[in-house]
Amino acid sequence: MINSAGGITGGDRFAVEATAFSGAKLTVTTQAAERAYRAQPGETARMETRLAAEDGAALHWLPQETILYDACRYTRSLRAELAAGARFLMVEPLVFGRTGMGETLTKGLFHDRIDIRCDGQRLFYDSTRLQGDIAATLSGAAIGGGAAAMASLLLVAPDAETHLAPLRAALPDTGGATLLHPDVLYMRLLAEDSFEMRKTLLPILDRLTGDGLPLAWRL
Repeated sequence: MINSAGGITGGDRFAVEATAFSGAKLTVTTQAAERAYRAQPGETARMETRLAAEDGAALHWLPQETILYDACRYTRSLRAELAAGARFLMVEPLVFGRTGMGETLTKGLFHDRIDIRCDGQRLFYDSTRLQGDIAATLSGAAIGGGAAAMASLLLVAPDAETHLAPLRAALPDTGGATLLHPDVLYMRLLAEDSFEMRKTLLPILDRLTGDGLPLAWRL
């Protein structure tokens, strides 16, 4: 996907829809990291993503990092409707501030909702809301431990359970993986910056995609 605006700022509205039809394999990624720019108070950028995978299809939602700039205001939602025989892999990497420039998020808004359903029944729901001094919030030991990058990964597949032990072995102490159901694996990773996050994510995504990770991830 190419965002011709070059980034997202207050007042923007984006919507993405993608469907993997029966027996098809579809991988969706971005050409580079997305950026959520500074916004004026009361002007919030919004992104809505709607995905679907039919029986026998494989859908990989693999955007590169979203970088949150100081004073951004960004809300997004992702909903996926899966058939019982579909395979689904999702990763959502986040970077809190331009760490290479020493930026920290002392103000802003980020609200994220992920809703995954199979044959109309909810498999997974997650909501994250960070507001105000986001860096101070993430500094809490029970929240982010000072992390400046985070990634969430979800795998819905018949063989999800076979990947649990290898993923746990590949994760640092700031990551964790669990089975929510024999067919549903969830992982969350915290890292000090985007580089460290990618070092952990790339081999994991290579494994889960069968070495099918898009070339844009390696540039």
